Amino acid sequence: MSRKIYLSVLMIFGLMTVIVGGSVIFDLFGMRAKEGNYVPIVVQINFICGLLYLFSAYAIATKKNWVMKPLAVALLLLILACLGLWQRIDANGLYEQKTIYALGFRTLLTLTLILTFNKIFKK
Repeated sequence: MSRKIYLSVLMIFGLMTVIVGGSVIFDLFGMRAKEGNYVPIVVQINFICGLLYLFSAYAIATKKNWVMKPLAVALLLLILACLGLWQRIDANGLYEQKTIYALGFRTLLTLTLILTFNKIFKK
């Protein structure tokens, strides 16, 4: 993955996450109803992670040395979101199956970005 692709992934994924997450959190465009049984802690953490992806993209674009820090925080928050979702499922709370898939995808993507970071930016 080249630096430009890495930057693009962070920007696109970050913007999408902030827009969709913000729409659910602030109930813009009737998104809460469209999301069904969403899990608030997961949506809130995803929103924060979107901002963290954008901070990392900014760090790449401006050649700062702290690119990895927002991604590491995002990964830790996503692990907390997984625990929150698991707790909700265990308590027989309402949730959507797509939440499990989306959270798993986001966590794996963030982990992949972290693992590939050194290969790309240490050259």
